Amino acid sequence: MPRRLRLAAAVLLWLLPGCLGASTRLYAEEDPLRILGSLSLRPTVTNSSSAWLVQFYSSWCGHCIQYSSTWKALAQDVQDWQQAMGVAVLDCAQEENFDVCKEYGIKFYPTFKFFKAHSGAGDTGTTYRGADREIRSIRQLMVNVLQNHTRLDRPDHCPPLDPYSSGQLLPLLGQRSDHYTAIIVEDPDSYVGREVILDLLQFSGVEVKRALSSDRPLVDALHVTALPTVHLLHPNGTHTHLHVQKRLRFFFSSLLRTLPGVQRRSRSSSSSSFNAHTGALSDTHSPEPWRDMDRSRVYTADLESALHYVLRVELATHDALEGEELKIFKDFVTLVAKLYPGRASVVKLMETLSDWLLSLPLQRIPYQAVLDLVDNKMRIAGVFLGAELRWVGCQGSKPGLRGYPCALWTLFHVLTVQHEATPTALDNTGLEGAAPVLQVMRRYIRTFFGCEECGRHFDQAAAGHLEQVKSNEEQILWLWNQHNQVNYRLAGSLSDDPLFPKASWPSPSLCASCHEEKNGIHVWNQDQVLSFLRRHYGASNLSPQYALSPPRLTPPPPTGRKHTDRPKQEEEEKEYQEERKEPDRKVEEQLDLRPGLQPLRGEDQVEVQRPGSGGAGGGVRILGLGFNSVDMSLCVVLYICSCLFLMLLFFFFKVRSRRWKLRHSRLHV
Repeated sequence: MPRRLRLAAAVLLWLLPGCLGASTRLYAEEDPLRILGSLSLRPTVTNSSSAWLVQFYSSWCGHCIQYSSTWKALAQDVQDWQQAMGVAVLDCAQEENFDVCKEYGIKFYPTFKFFKAHSGAGDTGTTYRGADREIRSIRQLMVNVLQNHTRLDRPDHCPPLDPYSSGQLLPLLGQRSDHYTAIIVEDPDSYVGREVILDLLQFSGVEVKRALSSDRPLVDALHVTALPTVHLLHPNGTHTHLHVQKRLRFFFSSLLRTLPGVQRRSRSSSSSSFNAHTGALSDTHSPEPWRDMDRSRVYTADLESALHYVLRVELATHDALEGEELKIFKDFVTLVAKLYPGRASVVKLMETLSDWLLSLPLQRIPYQAVLDLVDNKMRIAGVFLGAELRWVGCQGSKPGLRGYPCALWTLFHVLTVQHEATPTALDNTGLEGAAPVLQVMRRYIRTFFGCEECGRHFDQAAAGHLEQVKSNEEQILWLWNQHNQVNYRLAGSLSDDPLFPKASWPSPSLCASCHEEKNGIHVWNQDQVLSFLRRHYGASNLSPQYALSPPRLTPPPPTGRKHTDRPKQEEEEKEYQEERKEPDRKVEEQLDLRPGLQPLRGEDQVEVQRPGSGGAGGGVRILGLGFNSVDMSLCVVLYICSCLFLMLLFFFFKVRSRRWKLRHSRLHV
């Protein structure tokens, strides 16, 4: 028997480190909650300007492990409430926390305790003893705790949650102000109004008030016919009903956040973002003119600007490419060449670059050679990539915001959708494995992306979950989900554009069917999200508006004219340009890929020859002297004919000389 006990103890000791180690995996620093310990618990909850909800758990408790995902979802759901009430956890299984858990009377796990704002040092919190631990119940309990604060001890940044009366609200109708006022009319037992008030806690430019449907004068004055409803008072004094597709908390909060002038209050953040990479780029440039755009479209100008930045700016920091860097760059170019659904001129450039890279046996390629081909120094017909950053859908409200990171996200979203549409496009390229677009994206960002910390964040996220992606549909959804997680983490940081705040995407205005509520919690309808992503990033939704056009070649001056006759010459050149305008337009239409069409590849692709580029037979300038392939072919033919003629002359004179020698020798005899 003692031997069995020793064996059981040994097994327990062997399993114990793994169980304790689970505490670090249960909640991590990137989760939207506070991880407390024996030294930080009391300073956090004592005399705090906000209330606190703390879960005391044990890392070896099976139920605590199962419940951790629910607790994280709750913290994510109420992350904008943190100025009024924060969410935290404390692991009582850690040895350094034994005493503090005993001091706060923790006997069972998990135990939830509420701490009111401005509580004293001796306050050990109020234990929640309810059996219902679902997210909606805990969230409503948080609302009740906040509402039960007195006027004096209420959290500093928590607005009143009690309903307003008609006597308080009706005088506001028709008055001008410097912000919006949203009046939410709801049933007395509804929590939507109070939850929306807390959702907008970190946003300026809008004030939310709630009223009850039992207030008949207000209901009649506002012509309320359905509940809950939002009546919006505009700054100019007008007031209207706010139309929503679904009368749910998430829809109300999302629409109020997108009102003109409503923006998240900025908070300093030490975490880097993709957007930080563009700061140095844009600070020295004057603001660009605003380009009107449709948020439901994807612009090729953004995609081509991203490729321009990759090939001419980001890659330029490397004097040469060799080893793993060269392999990653080849994979990136091959991926874009095979999947990019944009203009044919860009597709042909990437195909030319890919063929050139794959045909070279060199282990080291100087960057200047790549740049020469990107700039089309060889004058290959139909190849063009604009050398200008022209943001449209990714433009920011000021320099340094959005831009390249936004366009790079968009480019890879487009490639994931295109890979699903053309699953055989990457055959025989070495990129046929699972999630090839994500694999190439991960390696490129880790190796070449200028923001090192951003690349590390993305690489860590990919390392933990990318191997679970097994299909093209999962590849599309993984990138969408990862993009939203980045938006969650960076919302309200210094890199967040107030005109385009980081939020859940797609918004209800773009895809109402993508959003649902389950047990009072916002959830994504992933089937609808997948359908939306296919439409939004599909080839048929690409807009060529604002994209740079290939340069037009200057026609040769008319022969036989005197240069001194300037007015007459300019007039004739103007007429000449008008005559050439229509052919140029046709050429540009051939270069542009219209929405819904796939780029021609391989033998089906037509090489477009611009007027004046050297004849119909070819467009390559040899030795910079203006000779094209037809000229070189003629030279070769003439060379061969000359050789044959000389050989005939040689044999002719050889035969004649032999006959002459033979005749003279006979006469001598």
